Amino acid sequence: MNFSKKELIETDATMNQMRNSIHILASLMEKNGLPDLKNRLRKMGQNIARTYIQYWRPTDKVNPSNLKDVITTIYQKVLNSTPSVEINDAEYLVKVQDYKCALCKYHYDDIEIAGCEIILGMVSEIISSISKESPDPSSIFLEPYKVVESRAYGNKSCIQLYKYKTRKRN
Repeated sequence: MNFSKKELIETDATMNQMRNSIHILASLMEKNGLPDLKNRLRKMGQNIARTYIQYWRPTDKVNPSNLKDVITTIYQKVLNSTPSVEINDAEYLVKVQDYKCALCKYHYDDIEIAGCEIILGMVSEIISSISKESPDPSSIFLEPYKVVESRAYGNKSCIQLYKYKTRKRN
């Protein structure tokens, strides 16, 4: 059965194949000594987001008043998860804790990279792409910062951090 990109986005596609593929890909990249695996996975997430946003977007603007809801919606609709989202305005950080991370379900002993690096790239690119098109002066731009914990490392949850800025605060 062949699906168009739009049809794939509208289906409940399983994450198992993607998670397994990422593990195999990361393992091969690590074994072959490819440098900067973390940024390569983040770029992969950004590329996924650029395609995804052509067919679905959670909102037309992202600003401080709806940032938590937008992130939660992305995780729910794209990753089939319901994370907790905290915003630290003093440090311009967004902390996402996900107990059901779609890309880090299992602990892998053979690699030292978390699949949620892809999520960092994807979520930040979706939000930043929306903000680039929005005239809202308080639009939010996200940057991937770091994976603090990951189920792929044996933790009970994945904790992803994003740095943010608004159009007003560059």
